Amino acid sequence: MTPNEVLAVCEIPVYELKPESFKDKLTLVLDDIKDPGNMGTIIRIADWFGISDIVCSSSSVDVFNSKVVQATMGSIARVKIHITDLQEFIRVQSGTNNLKIFGALLEGENIYSKKLPESGIIIIGSESHGISDSIREMVTDKISIPSFSHYSQSGGEAESLNAAVATAIICSEFRRNNIYRV
Repeated sequence: MTPNEVLAVCEIPVYELKPESFKDKLTLVLDDIKDPGNMGTIIRIADWFGISDIVCSSSSVDVFNSKVVQATMGSIARVKIHITDLQEFIRVQSGTNNLKIFGALLEGENIYSKKLPESGIIIIGSESHGISDSIREMVTDKISIPSFSHYSQSGGEAESLNAAVATAIICSEFRRNNIYRV
């Protein structure tokens, strides 16, 4: 990717984490996403699917890293990014707002056969380590994107999906479940 020939000087926004702000929304929680391209792409995906807030662990890549900003293609200006203690955030959301906590895990329930609500917390872990143990314990609903590699003529056996690709599929399925019902 070649950087654009435009330069902007902007104040880095800090958004208040009000528990009631997340009540009737779908929110992404990113646990230790390290790759700038993945982070930027996930921010762009959130923007595409109308997800206004992303909550990141402090160990995730800096969302204002130039590579992240470039990968967002402008979505960084429309999606609120919060950096906080994930355990505390999830504890408050599951208690105060009674939100379901969905974790993208290999051993989860097939996302294509699960009834998905309009609101909730979707946790995406790092590609190399997945969702950390302390956050995994807080997941109320384990979800998974099934592999179709066993149908492949070439015998493909991919171990996992890229974090951004998985995020796109999951967000699409949540929205499809709640907008395009017949």
